[in-house]
Amino acid sequence: MKGYRNDPEKTAEAIDADGWMHTGDIATIDDEGYVRIVDRKKELIINAAGKNMSPQNIEGAVKVACPLVMSVVAIGDDRPYVTALLTLDPDACAAYGAKVGLADASPAVLAQDDTVRALIQSGVDQANEKLSRVEQIKKFALLPQPWEPGGDELTPTMKLKRTPIAKKYATEIDALYS
Repeated sequence: MKGYRNDPEKTAEAIDADGWMHTGDIATIDDEGYVRIVDRKKELIINAAGKNMSPQNIEGAVKVACPLVMSVVAIGDDRPYVTALLTLDPDACAAYGAKVGLADASPAVLAQDDTVRALIQSGVDQANEKLSRVEQIKKFALLPQPWEPGGDELTPTMKLKRTPIAKKYATEIDALYS
């Protein structure tokens, strides 16, 4: 990219004096020279102690360890520790309900079920084993409704809308830190 058309200020923000373009992406380069985009700089969590963390890394670990979970949002910006909001996958809930013989296996019902909460806690504990101490989820809230693509919480391509989530679920988030 040579720059933004008729906008030298925007061009100066994006391209430094050495000609490097700053995209806002965080990447790793492996031993073979392959570049992998792992996060967005603006989405980094910087906790109260100043530690930078990748929310996608934390959220991905939870999704792998918890097959009942559909969505995870890690919270911890300017906070003493990481917490998370979780939603259940309706399809996984239906399969779980059929397996254990539940008449109503909706996410709203299962979010209140002590056995399911224990399963989710076990998955969070497994995810925490793969994370550094500062990245580990200390508390979580299991929300009763799944988030729909294009809704308040997710874009049509299933990316988290972090700021609207933080505003909409401020009460639940504050409760995790009280």
